[in-house]
Amino acid sequence: MAFLFLAIAPVCAVTMPARSSSSSAVLSQQEQNKAVARRVFDEIFNQGKFEVADEIYAKDFVNHGEHSDWDLAKDQAAAHFEKQACPDLTIAVGQMVAEGDLVSVLWIARGTNTTRVGWMPATGAKIELRGITIWRIVDGKIREEWTSADELQIIRQLAYQLRWQLLGVICVALFLFWVAYWLIGKLLIRRSSRARAWDSRN
Repeated sequence: MAFLFLAIAPVCAVTMPARSSSSSAVLSQQEQNKAVARRVFDEIFNQGKFEVADEIYAKDFVNHGEHSDWDLAKDQAAAHFEKQACPDLTIAVGQMVAEGDLVSVLWIARGTNTTRVGWMPATGAKIELRGITIWRIVDGKIREEWTSADELQIIRQLAYQLRWQLLGVICVALFLFWVAYWLIGKLLIRRSSRARAWDSRN
């Protein structure tokens, strides 16, 4: 038995470090992928350094949306819009899990709409949205993305915070509708009375 142990020991001594080295290399790669994912939140969204996208996204990047795919230009245009609408936008990373070349991130976005963007006026509403993003990262570059978030949260938050303004708009709209209905009624009555007068003359 002792002879068998002495014969196997050198083999174990050679193979065990190799396995340890291989597993540490995989772990190191996953940690690197996590670091790349974190840069999206820390630098692009939280600090507004949009030029960083050229460093961490692949040129053939694809964002797989629910209804259509977006290339890098459209993806970053959306990020610009979000940051412009909410200049104080920050995204906090909740949990991050890496497996193979995939990184999953649970995040919470918070911001205040203080800037007018296009036709949309500034509302001053505070927005909070939770979502999850999965990235495929190869050779330090993000190549694919899948993001899921309950966007109805934003509508509910806006509706609640702007309920009095919305009520005012609805009241004004109803008043204008009533005025238009009244004027149209008056015009129809006049035309009808003129028609009857014309008929009575003839």
